[in-house]
Amino acid sequence: MAAIRFAKRVFNTAGVYGLIVMLPQYFLEHATGRMYPPPITHPEYYYGFIGVTVAWQVVFLIIAHDPVRYRPMMIPSILEKAGFGFAAIPLFLLGRLSAQMLGAALIDMTLGVFFVVAFVRTPSARQM
Repeated sequence: MAAIRFAKRVFNTAGVYGLIVMLPQYFLEHATGRMYPPPITHPEYYYGFIGVTVAWQVVFLIIAHDPVRYRPMMIPSILEKAGFGFAAIPLFLLGRLSAQMLGAALIDMTLGVFFVVAFVRTPSARQM
């Protein structure tokens, strides 16, 4: 079924992309502080954010494995993508976020739109 293949591709792409982007961050705390001053003063937030984000990438890969079974998890996945995107836009407009970070947020927003499409198109387990 085309809808299931679409959902598999979307969630697999999101999960792999997210791991490629996020896993190196574990080794870039000091570089991040230099590139985006001020230096990180609460590393627990930095590493906590990375850990939660990496966990969500694994959730995306699980959803990709069986979109019909895990369709309910698409809803919090949509919220995960929307959280950053909807916060980033006003922060950028207020001059509190770099264009590079806005770009990352727009990628998340795009993936979030694809998640919505996948959710709507994927049949529930009862419909199968």
